[in-house]
Amino acid sequence: MARLVGARLDEVDLMNFLSVNLHLLMISFYRPTETRFKILLEDKAFPSDHYIVESQIKLHNLDPEKSMVLLKPRENEFTLRTDDILKTIEEQGESIAVVLLSGVHYFTGQLFQMETITKAAQKKGCLVGWDLAHAVGNVELKLHDWNVDFAAWCTYKYLNSGAGSIGGIFLHEKHFEINKLTKLNGWWGHRSDTRFLMNNKIDHEVGASAFALSNPSMLLCSCLKASLDIFDEVGIENLRKRSKFLTAYLECLLNRKFNTNNKNESSNIQYITPKNPEERGAQISIRFASKVKKVHSEIEKRGIVCDFREPDVLRFAPAPLYNTFNDVFKLVKILEESFKLIN
Repeated sequence: MARLVGARLDEVDLMNFLSVNLHLLMISFYRPTETRFKILLEDKAFPSDHYIVESQIKLHNLDPEKSMVLLKPRENEFTLRTDDILKTIEEQGESIAVVLLSGVHYFTGQLFQMETITKAAQKKGCLVGWDLAHAVGNVELKLHDWNVDFAAWCTYKYLNSGAGSIGGIFLHEKHFEINKLTKLNGWWGHRSDTRFLMNNKIDHEVGASAFALSNPSMLLCSCLKASLDIFDEVGIENLRKRSKFLTAYLECLLNRKFNTNNKNESSNIQYITPKNPEERGAQISIRFASKVKKVHSEIEKRGIVCDFREPDVLRFAPAPLYNTFNDVFKLVKILEESFKLIN
């Protein structure tokens, strides 16, 4: 797991679930003061991230309306420009306590420039955390080298360990002096070699493991190990290279079938995922002007599994570990046939 996120072994541990882990980490890293009390996140982050941020702010008796800085795309755009993120950090950074963003945005598939954003935010005195739910196993990560303060992720998307499987956290080694952090303690965060002395005096594990609370599920860990063994064998660098080709092939076929313009009157589709391969993961999200649920229903009947998101978006994720170029070809062919059926 540590190799997959670009971390030292003691900077990573597996525990709990994504939302639980973000709460545990935010308890430690969101320590608002009178002048530095805001949290920066996307306006359309995954709902659980909004709920986490709002509740953490309320725990400190602060007003979310005044304490949340929400990043919004420019008018008529779907993704956030890095320049706009950096501008917000520069202008409001001295009042921002924590920057909490998605590594890859769940809706648009946008891959954020994590290293650049982390460096800019830390320069202004902010702590930086990343929700890597849609990034881990999808793109190359170098959390230690990027000097990220903390991160959390689930393991059942690109890591294929099954819905509801165990989550993971990253804690940079610069924060290993655990006693300096305000945190919740648990049995499994106690050093394994002294845990059974049973003296009720916490003796923290070194690194990320100090955040563990309970004994993790053997079955969940086994499911994840089966997946990680494959990732270790193939290598995330090779998967990422293949991912770029697969996603580009999907984009190429869509352009050939539905015109090269972003908006096409006959097909009524519009890309909301960045066209630059370096700014997206293994995903292309398509916005439909109408009849999106009918399109989704038709392609599902023909064996295509994809994701519908309200109000008008289908997300296609050609996963490089198991999807083929022939799969992508079939997808576009079936999508074209479905359009003809409903029009």
